[in-house]
Amino acid sequence: MLKIDLMPQGTLAIYEQIVNQLKNAIVSGELKAGEALPSIRNLAADLAVSVITTKRAYEELEKEGLIRSVAGKGFYVCEYNTDYLKEKQLVMIEKRLSEIVSDVKHAGISKDDFLEMAEALYDTI
Repeated sequence: MLKIDLMPQGTLAIYEQIVNQLKNAIVSGELKAGEALPSIRNLAADLAVSVITTKRAYEELEKEGLIRSVAGKGFYVCEYNTDYLKEKQLVMIEKRLSEIVSDVKHAGISKDDFLEMAEALYDTI
């Protein structure tokens, strides 16, 4: 079973955290093409979030062509181009990281301190 870890105090909305973690699972091969996803209700119950939140996450993934809905059966992982998906993720991460680096500079934190902080966080997550 896929494990999704949510950070309620995180900078991303809960549905975005779900979307990102499902994308990562698809890129890494943890979720395979044709594999069934938990129902919207089951995922909401497992994560202790609103059904609206999980529905929005699934809708976002469906819009991006990563999952498809099969009437009466649920949601399934689509065939996908992993290189393209990985590139999209890198672009998104670069955008978020540039915002963080801007915040770091405005806070007067040195590059070395920032890198040390990033390495420490990377090792703990």
